[in-house]
Formats: sequence, structure tokens, C-alpha cells
Amino acid sequence: MSEILLNYTRGGKVESLHRGDIAVVDVKGNLVDHVGNPDLLMFWRSAAKPFQVLPFVARGGINQFQIRSEELALMVSSHSGEQEHVDLVRKALEKVGLTEAALACGTAKPMNSKAAKAIMMQNQKYQAVHNACSGKHTGMLALAKMLGVPVEGYTDPDHPVQKLMHQAVAEAAGLKSEQVEIGIDGCGVPVFYLPLKNMAYAYSRLAKPEEGNWGERTKAVVTIRDAMLAHPSVVAGTGRIDTALMRLTKGRILAKIGAEAVYCLAAVNEGIGITFKIEDGSYRAINPTVIGILKRLDLITADEHEELLRMFPPILKNHRGDIIGTIETLL
Repeated sequence: MSEILLNYTRGGKVESLHRGDIAVVDVKGNLVDHVGNPDLLMFWRSAAKPFQVLPFVARGGINQFQIRSEELALMVSSHSGEQEHVDLVRKALEKVGLTEAALACGTAKPMNSKAAKAIMMQNQKYQAVHNACSGKHTGMLALAKMLGVPVEGYTDPDHPVQKLMHQAVAEAAGLKSEQVEIGIDGCGVPVFYLPLKNMAYAYSRLAKPEEGNWGERTKAVVTIRDAMLAHPSVVAGTGRIDTALMRLTKGRILAKIGAEAVYCLAAVNEGIGITFKIEDGSYRAINPTVIGILKRLDLITADEHEELLRMFPPILKNHRGDIIGTIETLL
């Protein structure tokens, strides 16, 4: 059963709370810590992206299309739609011989408010390249081109691209494809339903690929991990904790958000994977939960903890800027 992770207070009284579940797994597959139910079945959402791109990397797509490290980071990103991200999407599509017209992720408002405002001020419309998942879709299109299969219908569960990704995601989590059910994600492609502890196991293997029993795919997993850590601003964006955390820890911690408040972390030196799910899907609960977990597991220094609290303060303010409450982390 989910446990209370956060209390939101006003005037010293608890006004709201968030429940959640946490699984912490080492590279050998051992459950080393948990809160709530680590066996909770949940859709992995965008936190599965590092493993969805694995077939493309393992089959030689980087060399075939001359994909740069930051373009690979884009393919696993939930980017903020900033100009850097949009330019990378267009450049990567150009390399595989396509344009943004091939993207079937749907149009979306950029996650970054300044980027969204700039588009509005220019009397332009939001486009598919602004969608946080356009990088993932670029990777899917690139895989289709590499396989020599039609790009039309690449989002369908029965398309060769999606079948390969389904298999790769399941195997990364230590499961078989038939053990991982699918739904449809916000961007129109299959999304995967599996236990939190298996998601965490996949991230532990991403943290230390050399010890993760990847076999011939080890080099590809190292390449994906290192691209994410080298380009944190691509993986997420300005003001977001994924980017801030990877920068602050100088690559010791890898971080990746998923929709509906699913979140994954990888402690590179320790070979530990962490997954949590906020029960009500609230994004506001993510930052304090991330910080609380890292402190609980002693994966950040006192100075890093202090800096994270400065960047993402656990306080509530009213419209005048007065501090009127706190966020209490119960970890």
C-alpha cells in the first residue's frame, strides 16, 4: 500500500498530502530499500526512453547516420521545447532523410514557459517539434529507416519498430515481452506496464552497464548513459530537476522523469536504480521526493543537498511572495 511521502502545510497544519511508492534495486537485482509497494504495477511512461532507443544504438544507428552525442541524448529526452531542443530535432531528422512532417507525436505546447511565450509573441503555432517526446519519435523514425521498413504507421504496436522496443524495454527490466503489457502514451506510441522494482532494476543496469549482464549490448548501454550524463540540458531543460541534478553531481546521478509522476534515478558509482510513483500523479511532488530519496540513501553530499533545497525550496508562497507554508518530506 502506498505511504505518505509529503505533507503540505499551511499555518503549521497539514493541508494536503501525497502518497507514493518507492523501489531501490542494485545491479544484481536485489531490492535494497523500499517505501510502500515495490511490486506496484505501473506504466513506465517517458522514464522508459533510455531503453526504447537501445535497438537503434545496438544495431549501429549512431555510425550509420552520424548521430552526435547530444542528438542521442535528445532521443531519450523529455525536452522542454527550447530552441536548443527544436534545432536538435530538426538536425537529427535531416540526418535520417526526413523532416518534422514525419513526426506523429502530435503538436504540444513547450514545457518551458519562456519558449511557449516566444512562440505566441511571434504569432506562431505550436508544432510537433515542440512536443517533449519529439526526440523519442525521431529515434523511432531513425530506427525505421535503418531497418528499411515504412515510416508510415511507426507508432502502431504491431510495427517492427515498436515490437523491437517492446522487447528491449522488457529485457532491460529483467522480464519477457509477454510479461509487459502495453497501453498508449500521450504521444501515441506504446507505453509499458510493469512493477516499479523492475524499472529500478533496469536503471541499476544503466548505472553500471559493465556489471549489468547486458552481453553484446553493453557498449550500447554505456553510450546511452554517457550521452545523457554529458548533455543534461538536452535530457530535460532549464529549471528542471533532471538537468540540475545531473549537473550538480557531475554525472554521479542520472535522472529521468516520466508522466503521471513516475520518476527514475541511477546512482552510477553504486550501481543502484531507483523508481518512485506519486499516487495521484502530481508533478509538484516530484522535486521534494527526489531530494528526500537521495538524502535518505546518502547519495548526495551535504553541500549538494543544501544546493538542491536552494534551487527547489520546500516552501509555499502566496501571490504576494509571502512564505505561508512548508513541504515536509517524510523519508
